[in-house]
Amino acid sequence: MHKGSRHIETQTEWECRMFGKVIEYLQDELCIDLPYMERALSALEPKGKENIHAFATEGIHLYYPPAHYLKLFEENELFLRRAYLHTVLHCLYAHLWQRANRAEGLWNLACDIAVEAVIDSLDQPSTKRLLSWTRQQVYGRLREQKPYSAAGIYGWLEQEPPEHLSLLAQEFYTDDHALWGSRQKQSPMPGQGESPDPVQQKWQQISRRVQLQKEKSDRTQDAAAAALQQEILAQRKRRSYRDFLLKFAAFHEQLRVDIDTFDLNYYTYGLRTYGNLPLIEPVETREEHRIREFVIAIDTSYSTKGELVRAFLQETLHILLEKQMYSDAAHIHLIQCDDAVQEDAVITDMRQAQELLVHYEIKGGGSTDFRPVFRYIEQLRGKGALRELGGLIYFTDGNGTYPAEKPDYPCAFVYLDDYCETDVPVWAMRQRLTEADLRVVG
Repeated sequence: MHKGSRHIETQTEWECRMFGKVIEYLQDELCIDLPYMERALSALEPKGKENIHAFATEGIHLYYPPAHYLKLFEENELFLRRAYLHTVLHCLYAHLWQRANRAEGLWNLACDIAVEAVIDSLDQPSTKRLLSWTRQQVYGRLREQKPYSAAGIYGWLEQEPPEHLSLLAQEFYTDDHALWGSRQKQSPMPGQGESPDPVQQKWQQISRRVQLQKEKSDRTQDAAAAALQQEILAQRKRRSYRDFLLKFAAFHEQLRVDIDTFDLNYYTYGLRTYGNLPLIEPVETREEHRIREFVIAIDTSYSTKGELVRAFLQETLHILLEKQMYSDAAHIHLIQCDDAVQEDAVITDMRQAQELLVHYEIKGGGSTDFRPVFRYIEQLRGKGALRELGGLIYFTDGNGTYPAEKPDYPCAFVYLDDYCETDVPVWAMRQRLTEADLRVVG
């Protein structure tokens, strides 16, 4: 390729790039119902691979057939969501490393049954499907074995006739296990014993983390709160802060010409034929993502640096201005709070927002308590000042007291650098920024 020439994307590269977006979508959809699985669902690195027909993994990569799965996504999205979760659960349950001296084919089937039984028991919209007669019969026999153990299922399968095993293999086959244990097959160096597999150790840590999050989730959140957790995963995949703000946008009708639905050919044909009578008038309104009412809360306690607060506010308002996300009747509340609400500045137009960037003063300096902002919002709603609240975003260092109950509107905490994830309520969206992310906008 000559210097300066532009790389032309091949079909395979395009398919891999497109399926990468599909995987992000699958992760988001699963995380809506399974927020505690967020870390596990994003642990495998997607990688297109020819000459395979299903997902495959060795615990590091998620291999997939790009062309086949792009077509499958259009035809059977539910199967693909389940297949993705199926492969992740194999890693989470360490099926890749536990076969030992068991028969490979029987072990593969036992693991598939164990994982599918778990997925079918979730009863979640993202994974729910009608159970076949075969699955109902199998699950009936396994009802005494919860949680479903691949080793226990293996012992049962050893007693089954070959024709039944063939039927079960056809029913439960989902992914390719050919790469299982491939890292263990590498011979150790002479004189050295078998060392622990770092990939297996990584999944053990993820498994412990998932269990802790699941226990916390079971104690504190209801099913509706799980929907807010898809934003957590979106940020783990390094989506931009701009995209994060777009999550808060709501549909509001804007009085504009909708060019996308207007056929200019028919319009001009009518003018030419009938003088001043167009055949089709342009559609005057369209639905657009716009923020109508929104709250930005700023932690102004002694531990939060004033220059970083200004940078965050400047970046946030710049994104809103740049993307034209305001509706025609916007109300943006900028609340400063340490352990009490210090100020509430309301923005209703762009000129006001630009002036605020110049004259905004940081007020506070006490300890951090997030609860006063939530109480203040409820007071505003009670007075009718916030009728269409699109969401709350709270900029903080994370060292404060969180509300005990989930609000009925989207809520996100934006943290500067690291924070203690175990302290954050499971219903809260989370976004991590660094000082480098808070660029100065001129």
